[in-house]
Amino acid sequence: MIEAPHYSAAGASKKAVALPAALFDGTVNEDVLHRAVITYLSNQRQGTHDTKTRSEVSGGNQKPWRQKGTGRARQGSTRAPHWRHGGIVFGPHPRSYRLGIPKKMRQLAKKSALNARAREGALVVVDALSYEKPSTKDFAALLGKVGATGKKTLVLTAAPEGNHHVYLSGRNIPGVRIMRFADATAYEILWAQAVIVELGALDQAERGPATPEAGESDDA
Repeated sequence: MIEAPHYSAAGASKKAVALPAALFDGTVNEDVLHRAVITYLSNQRQGTHDTKTRSEVSGGNQKPWRQKGTGRARQGSTRAPHWRHGGIVFGPHPRSYRLGIPKKMRQLAKKSALNARAREGALVVVDALSYEKPSTKDFAALLGKVGATGKKTLVLTAAPEGNHHVYLSGRNIPGVRIMRFADATAYEILWAQAVIVELGALDQAERGPATPEAGESDDA
């Protein structure tokens, strides 16, 4: 059984909480993590790069000089690749870099990432975060009390309802990302040096399988 530090929404230390065995069994599959990270990064590429071939560059409508008698090498067009401003040979053109990954492998990668952070002591649990209005000061104070100040921090909430003020409170803090627990990918969990999870999100994961939703499948 893996335990994690537990804090109140205000940052007061509480008794350590046991993490759900369905997600936190200590398994860290590095091969699957590597596959998930490569897939995520590849899917972020826009693939809009483009170079002009000799048929697309300007100029070169006629021979630069006559074929014989000049003492220079014969040339047919200034669009040729070896000419300045000529066409590019084998240059990049628009394409899709999108990769796919099986659903169960994506789930295992997320589970492995969570286990890796929990084993390092980089995962903490907090009670439900709720703000009547956005307050960056209060949110920053919470990060300081849980030891996440100055670190790349991922805050995972239970559900979007009622958490908009939480998002607004932390969006201006450098290195802080806030998202639903169900939407987090293995890459984002590995990116973070500190992972803060709402207790309600763990309860949801314990009641049902940790199936990635639309937000995750779009990127990984």
